[in-house]
Amino acid sequence: MEEPEPEPEGSSPRRFTWEEIGLRTGRGHPQQERWLVIDRKVYDISQFYRRHPGGARVISHYAGQDATDPFRAFHLDKALVRKYMNSLLIGELAPEQPSFEPSKNAQAGWLQHDFGHLSVFSKSKWNHLVHKFVIGHLKGAPASWWNHLHFQHHAKPNCFRKDPDVNMHPLFFALGKTLSVELGMKKKKFMPYNHQHKYFFIIGPPALVPLYFQWYIFYFAVQRRQWVDLAWMLTFYIRFFLTYLPLLGVKGLLGLFLLVRLIESNWFVWVTQMNHIPMHIDYDKNVDWFSTQLQATCNVHQSLFNDWFSGHLNFQIEHHLFPTMPRHNYWKVAPLVKSLCAKHGIEYQSKPLLTAFGDIVHSLKDSGELWLDAYLHK
Repeated sequence: MEEPEPEPEGSSPRRFTWEEIGLRTGRGHPQQERWLVIDRKVYDISQFYRRHPGGARVISHYAGQDATDPFRAFHLDKALVRKYMNSLLIGELAPEQPSFEPSKNAQAGWLQHDFGHLSVFSKSKWNHLVHKFVIGHLKGAPASWWNHLHFQHHAKPNCFRKDPDVNMHPLFFALGKTLSVELGMKKKKFMPYNHQHKYFFIIGPPALVPLYFQWYIFYFAVQRRQWVDLAWMLTFYIRFFLTYLPLLGVKGLLGLFLLVRLIESNWFVWVTQMNHIPMHIDYDKNVDWFSTQLQATCNVHQSLFNDWFSGHLNFQIEHHLFPTMPRHNYWKVAPLVKSLCAKHGIEYQSKPLLTAFGDIVHSLKDSGELWLDAYLHK
């Protein structure tokens, strides 16, 4: 099949059906084409996706799908972005085609996180610059690594093989009802998943940052040649060593570093997973943006302590629906989101903090039991 050319000026645009677009996912098609739709316009990103500023994977996750809502959610200066999109335009949806795929429903450390989401300054470049300083110099991690993982998470939360945050399935944990049963029926056992709610306390909160992130961030920066990010990271370690080595000596310095990473790891895992692990986890079913975010996220009740402790990520639903919104505005939009959910019969979950923590363990126990039953009897 010949690759479509961008339409010449003045000619009538080519018309496409959802069936044609749905074949261009970058998988299986002989030419590995990737198309997506934004505001009924069809764009060929086959050559562009690797140069996408937000990362190749995050845009590829929408190949063969409508990307209108994520496009609006992720980009601050849409007019500027559209200028660069013109060269990718190959046509539009045929008039008889709906504006979204027939399968979709018709429904409408926290500081670096803010900068990474472009929610502090009005100009993207200032957010990116200060993000590199905060996560690199103050925390010792590469901004490019955070962007690579986190943008994918927001684009397809809790979607296996698209959201990196659930990549712990199946190597360490069996996550979600559907995936756990599937794993058991295939007789796969990488870990004793029926005990995962117990070993989570060993390889989960205490281990993620000091035993995994700590080495992987360096591997990521070097492997992807992110030399600017690596330089920012090194300034953190140089500053840390020069500050504490004269006071504590080598052993004391290493002990302090491990303690800081241990506290950070526990804090990070409990706060970030309380909103997601207990929620729906499955393969990407290509449902609408609103439903995708709501089925994968839940809130924790608002209070001064919860706001501070979670960096306002207790408003996880609002954060996922409006990823560039400054976090101090989440409480303002929350009642509007809640009323919209009630109008369309979509569940809006909010719970106490300790209940949210407990639900992580309970959901791991439940999915582990589902895996064991399928493993033994199906």
